[in-house]
Amino acid sequence: MAGQGAPGPPLPVTRQVGARVRPLADAPVELRDAARRLVVDASGKAVPFGSLYRERKAIVVFVRHFLCYACKEYVEDLGKIPKTFLQDANVRLVVIGQSSHHHIKPFCTLTDYPHEMYVDPEREIYRTLGMKRGEASATTGNEIHHVHLDQNRLDHVPINTVLQLAGVQAVNFANRSPIIDV
Repeated sequence: MAGQGAPGPPLPVTRQVGARVRPLADAPVELRDAARRLVVDASGKAVPFGSLYRERKAIVVFVRHFLCYACKEYVEDLGKIPKTFLQDANVRLVVIGQSSHHHIKPFCTLTDYPHEMYVDPEREIYRTLGMKRGEASATTGNEIHHVHLDQNRLDHVPINTVLQLAGVQAVNFANRSPIIDV
């Protein structure tokens, strides 16, 4: 049949959480439990994970670990998202790693990442949400819109897809002028 060839590479596993947007109160037990767990910022201050997305929409990205080259490159690209794009959409961008909070500043410097970063040093949230070593991207807010669990270290959701789901303007990562059709 025309148009059908050999199957391509497997697509990333992306699942919509419910047919409609669900309020956090209707969230799975795991997410409600994770919301009460603490994350730690670069200065060592602990805050509940749920406070990161309770007041406004947030893009929360869990990374496998700070030594993972694929995670490093993904965070480098996240760092290229202009703060104005996030502010215009009233969205927070948060990366969560699993390490000591002492590693946050060096990792932000290494990746040129200027947005919020926290750690889950005891891996409580990772375990609660069923992540082996991280590998998750989630767009949340007072409502759950989208959850993606990577199947391996190279299965990250494209950043512009995550931005689109959160209502944030897409980023031109190619550093080239866009082509305008006239």
